[in-house]
Amino acid sequence: MKKFSKKSIFLTIGVVLVAITAIIYFAAPGYLYNKAIEQIRKDAGLTMKSVNIPDFNIVYLEGGAGDTIIMIHGFGGNKDNWLRFAKELTSNYHVIIPDLPGFGDSSKPQDAKYSIMSQVERVNLLAKELELKKFHLVGNSMGGSISGTYAATYPNMVKTLALLDSGGVVSPEKSELALSLEKGVNPLVVKSVADYDRLLKFNFVNPIEIPYVIKKYFTKQAIKAAPLNERIFAEISTTDFTSLEEKLNKITAPTLIVWGDSDRVLHVSAAHIFDKKIKNSKLAIIKECGHLPMLEKPQETASVYKDFLKKN
Repeated sequence: MKKFSKKSIFLTIGVVLVAITAIIYFAAPGYLYNKAIEQIRKDAGLTMKSVNIPDFNIVYLEGGAGDTIIMIHGFGGNKDNWLRFAKELTSNYHVIIPDLPGFGDSSKPQDAKYSIMSQVERVNLLAKELELKKFHLVGNSMGGSISGTYAATYPNMVKTLALLDSGGVVSPEKSELALSLEKGVNPLVVKSVADYDRLLKFNFVNPIEIPYVIKKYFTKQAIKAAPLNERIFAEISTTDFTSLEEKLNKITAPTLIVWGDSDRVLHVSAAHIFDKKIKNSKLAIIKECGHLPMLEKPQETASVYKDFLKKN
């Protein structure tokens, strides 16, 4: 019987391990991503949970202790958009980050309504189910429109409000998204890897580097979500794009308005509309930042937000 040296055995094991890693990397990028995101959630002090409200199961992240902060993601986003931002807060605050119905891991019934007001009522049902009495509310983009509308509708529930590149008003200067939509092109809906690259460039000044196989996985997920996303976008664009503006005078909670100075989705000029029409507001412009400040500049954005919370 042929004998093998320890060196050849270790070499063989190494080759096998490399082969297995390569197979997982190329054949199961979703597995790798899910393992990575689990660790990032853990590092942020967050665990995944779920709760039922009428007609929906809502999946959410929760962690930390102290005053409660609910974070609401934007169109096409999900709970994990907030991880790097939330990591700066869970040591002092109780953080809850849901996937809105229609997005992420929450229920996505095709025949449900996904208007801003429909989502506001679902956030309220979530708060009741979790027995929250009063909380801080943060929203980005569409999630900002939902958060602002919630604060105007249920003022006694909101301690403070933070709007990050929020939808809901007419900006004095049209954004690149608005101009693109006028030409019949929606850069927020992904149907190919090229579309995904375009989406990243559209949302960030300095796009996050993503390995190609993971990007393909994200693209596959986005393509799967595209039909419902298109229907949701059509629903909110016909009724809700500017619906918050007339309600801004009903917001009584101290409000922080944060905007990336290079936002191509919602023009920075909209920030001044919010600042002017909300009675007790503070405006912060993040330099060299796009539409998602909590992702592109998480530490800086969180620092501004924590300072705001300390003063309110």
